[in-house]
Amino acid sequence: MEPALVHAKEHESAQAKLDELFARTGKRPNIVWLVVDDMGYGDPGAFGGGAVVGAATPNMDRLASEGLKLTSTYSQATCTPTRSAILTGRLPVRTGLTRPILAGDKVTKNPWADEISLPQLLGAAGYKSVLSGKWHVGESEGMRPQDVGFDEFYGFYEAEKEITQGVDKRRYPDLVLNPERLAMLRQTGSSNALVHGFKNGETKDVEIIDSIEKMAEGDRLLKEFSVGKIKELAQGTQPFFLEHAFMKVHADNFASKAFEGKSASKYPYKDDVVEVDAYIGEIVRALDDAGVLDNTFIFITSDNGPQLDSWPDSGYTPFRGAKGSAWEGGVRVPGIAYWRGRIKPGRQSDELFDLMDLFNTSLRLAGASSTIPTDRYIDGIDQTSFLLDDEGHSNREKSYIWNEQNFMAMRMYEYKIHVKVVEEHAQWLNIDMTTVSDVGLAPWLFNLYIDPKEQYPVGHRMNAFLASMAAEMKAHAATFKKYPPKNIGLGQ
Repeated sequence: MEPALVHAKEHESAQAKLDELFARTGKRPNIVWLVVDDMGYGDPGAFGGGAVVGAATPNMDRLASEGLKLTSTYSQATCTPTRSAILTGRLPVRTGLTRPILAGDKVTKNPWADEISLPQLLGAAGYKSVLSGKWHVGESEGMRPQDVGFDEFYGFYEAEKEITQGVDKRRYPDLVLNPERLAMLRQTGSSNALVHGFKNGETKDVEIIDSIEKMAEGDRLLKEFSVGKIKELAQGTQPFFLEHAFMKVHADNFASKAFEGKSASKYPYKDDVVEVDAYIGEIVRALDDAGVLDNTFIFITSDNGPQLDSWPDSGYTPFRGAKGSAWEGGVRVPGIAYWRGRIKPGRQSDELFDLMDLFNTSLRLAGASSTIPTDRYIDGIDQTSFLLDDEGHSNREKSYIWNEQNFMAMRMYEYKIHVKVVEEHAQWLNIDMTTVSDVGLAPWLFNLYIDPKEQYPVGHRMNAFLASMAAEMKAHAATFKKYPPKNIGLGQ
């Protein structure tokens, strides 16, 4: 397991809060994750965006001010790796889920067959678990949410663009208006439906998405499901885990009727940011109306940085790079931890939080830390004391950043060290026109406090930590000798 820092008094303080709650209610807390797709660090107002970039986010801003705002939260570089990592507590290179599984991909083995997921472990601890929204971690039988531990799934297997590209003749005329090529796309077997599935039960298509207008209303349908499900689950005797994974704001963005033109920008992406923020407010209000908000831990984040390749249909980051890269713009995302009455309002921290930490932390909240697997390397860290103690500090010292099978960089303290870099060959094309390169004679070491855009390495001239950080990276590499990475056939 990834080594963790020890803050004994903070650990005791956090445990006392959990013990008091359990003694009073007789239940473990509910856990709700609100995961936005491709939202940039600079999109929410609490993180420097909001109204100033044409899309006010009052609900996220309020939750940040009434909870803990985490300004150094790290994701993986793209969708599938992050979504697998938070559910397994493991780096994607360990599970084989190193990039999105796209239409036409044929994996050589089911990556979930020998993984142990968070909903599996929470289920054993007495939780009901539901995924509402985007999955994107496999749609074949055996790889679906309802196959890997979730009791219920209501959502889409694919990303938004993968669904609408077959019906949007304005953006993809050479596909949509070419029957033979469209037939080739359909033959890949990719799903274009809103799906409702149950563990060990029926899975059915609720609605076929055959127009961009239908896709534009997808998140509204997901929100309505989650709001109704919260009311239902709150009336039961079991605690629940709800992962609400928005389809938006992943390209291609189409504003729903109720939100078209509602942002100051009037651009579809910005309208969708406003929509997502409104739904976050409705979901939190549903928890309050159901009488369970004081017994619910909520975490709001994005699965990676903005997809600048689709600009202007993309978000904003103040950092270098974007989705698909190991630069801060690709992997540094908003993080908001909210729990009324348990997390002190108005806190802010720049100490490290990796989204993989949600795995260990959720199990600690559920009283099930002892079930964390010991037969494999777990990269997540229990951050309960960081989140719940009024003056809590992060238990994580380092975050390791991979891009598919390439180890790229490490964040430690305010320093970021790169051994490989993603180089752009055209502005805005952070995926389609980039190459991965070795750094040369020495790693590139940046001080993110004085150079948050990672523009000027300071390694040999101005920093004494180069050798120490290199040693930490060697120790990380050594974990793969004892626990070899898994290959499921997802090449570059």
